[in-house]
Amino acid sequence: MTADASLSLRPFWRPRFWPTWLLWLALRIVAVLPFAWQMRLGRRIGRLLGRRRRERAIARRNLEICFPALGAAEREALLAKHFESVGLSLVEMAIGWYSPLAKLKRIVEVRGREHLDEALACGRGVIALGAHFTPLEVGVAIIEDFGVRCSCMYRAQRNAMMDVMIRRGRSRFAAQQIPRDNVRAMLKSLKRNVLFLYLPDQTYLGNQSALVPFFGEIAITNVATSKLARMSGAAVLTYFFRRREDDSGYVVEIGAPLTDFPSEDAVRDTGRFVALLERQIERAPDQYLWIYKKFKRRPAPLRDPYGA
Repeated sequence: MTADASLSLRPFWRPRFWPTWLLWLALRIVAVLPFAWQMRLGRRIGRLLGRRRRERAIARRNLEICFPALGAAEREALLAKHFESVGLSLVEMAIGWYSPLAKLKRIVEVRGREHLDEALACGRGVIALGAHFTPLEVGVAIIEDFGVRCSCMYRAQRNAMMDVMIRRGRSRFAAQQIPRDNVRAMLKSLKRNVLFLYLPDQTYLGNQSALVPFFGEIAITNVATSKLARMSGAAVLTYFFRRREDDSGYVVEIGAPLTDFPSEDAVRDTGRFVALLERQIERAPDQYLWIYKKFKRRPAPLRDPYGA
C-alpha cells in the first residue's frame, strides 16, 4: 500500500496536520478493539454527534420530506438512531481501512457473488451501483476478498492528509480511484474488464444531471450511469450493504444485472436505480446518510427545503 509515493503520509508533519494525525492514531487503535467494543464505541460517538444543531436540522428535514407518514415521535427516534449510525461510520472507517481481511470475512456476509462473476465473465466490465450508506467503508473493503480487479469513483478532500488517508484505506480493494467527473478514465477502466464501484446517489451539478424524484421529492441527480453503460457495454448491477440490526456484522448484497439497461432514456434508467435505492433505504432507514442536503440547489420555482 505504501509503495505508491502519492499515498505516503510523510509530507504531513507540519503542525496544522497534527489534529489529523490524532484521528489517524485513534482509527488505528479502534481497529484492534473487539468488534462488540467497536459497536458500543461507535454508538456513543454518534450520540455526541447528534448534538450538532446544523447536521441535526438537515437530517430531520430530510426525514420529514422522505418519510411524511411517520409521526413526530417516530421520526425523532429514527433521527437518534441515524446519528448512532453516523458514529458507527467513523468506527467502520477503522474496520474497513485497517482490519485484516480475516476479520472482515468473519463479520461480512456476501450474497449474490455469482451475479458479479457471471457479469465479469462477459468481458466488458461491471458497473456496480452503490450508495452512501453509513457502513460504506466496511461494505467496500470486503471486495479485497473477491480476487477481481476493481476501481472506484473518488472525490478529493480539502484536508490533504485526510485525502491520502482515504485513498490509502480504499487502495486495499481498488487499484484505481477515479475522480467522479472523469468519464474517460471510467471508460478506460471498464475496458480492462474491472468491477467499477459507482455511487451516483448524491447531488450532482454537472451536465450529466437531471431532476429525478427521490421518495417523491425532486432532487438533482446524476444520470451518467446510463451513458457509461451505453458507451462501455458493461453490465450494470446493484451493490448494497447494511449493518445487521443485532450488531453481529454486515450484509453485502450484489444484485443480478439490470435487464434492458441502458435504454434510450437516461432519466428513466436513473429512476430505476433510485427505486431500488429507496427499497434498500426502507430496509434500514437509519443507515442512509441523511446529514447532507439531498434536495439543495434545485432550480426555480422549486424551493429550498432547508431554509437559510
